[in-house]
Amino acid sequence: MTDPVRTISRFAWRDGMFTPGERMVPEEMAISLVYDGGSHAVMMGSPVDLEDFAYGFSLTEGIIASLDDVTEFERVDYEEGVELRMWLKGDRGAALAARRRMLAGPTGCGLCGIDSLTEAVRKPQPVAGDLKLSPADIETALASLAPAQILNQQTRAVHAAAFWTKADGLVALREDVGRHNALDKLAGALARRSIAPAPQGLPGIVVLTSRISVEMVQKSAAMGASIVVAVSAPTALAIRTAEEAGITLVGIARSDGFEIFTHPHRIVPEKLAHVA
Repeated sequence: MTDPVRTISRFAWRDGMFTPGERMVPEEMAISLVYDGGSHAVMMGSPVDLEDFAYGFSLTEGIIASLDDVTEFERVDYEEGVELRMWLKGDRGAALAARRRMLAGPTGCGLCGIDSLTEAVRKPQPVAGDLKLSPADIETALASLAPAQILNQQTRAVHAAAFWTKADGLVALREDVGRHNALDKLAGALARRSIAPAPQGLPGIVVLTSRISVEMVQKSAAMGASIVVAVSAPTALAIRTAEEAGITLVGIARSDGFEIFTHPHRIVPEKLAHVA
């Protein structure tokens, strides 16, 4: 097992002089996702919550529809990295083989290696849901993140993806050097805790510490999230995709406010907010 944080020596230049010292930095490693004996994706990521990552990636990429589609899981560590091996039910394995997709990319690159433009901008899964929250709810959700971001407290160098509900507060949070990986880990964590979208969608919101790119919207749609909140801004394609998926996209969220880019009807004054 690899420690997700390392302490390294460094020199700091401040006040006109060099000062020796130490800093904690996040570890980064190659993570290979292997299905039925064949390597499908090699991502760079943080060596923590990797079973969540394996299942979450499989779900958000449409490789499986539920955890039951995986008949066996195994983690194998090597000096160069780690393999996350999964064996799929017959129909799922056959469907994956037919896709012939191979991903290989650096940290934060969610589309590298996709050989089809259609696949890169695939139609999002439509999201239903009449979940409604107030501006105060969003502020509370945002405020809950920082105390739970243990790796970021140590390194100031990782992203987080979290799930928050009005009833239970911060339900789950996952961190990674890659923002896509953090969201995949969250998806896996929720699935493994049997928190799945009902016909009304997930009973809470996805909160991100990163910018909102189209892949983040696609993955959130696959999770059944009707409201996605991020501290940074969305891309134009992310906005169009969220509009099409039926997702309420909230960006540039800070303690003093936020901006709503799509489907604003779910963010309402306090006296009207409720979970139907």
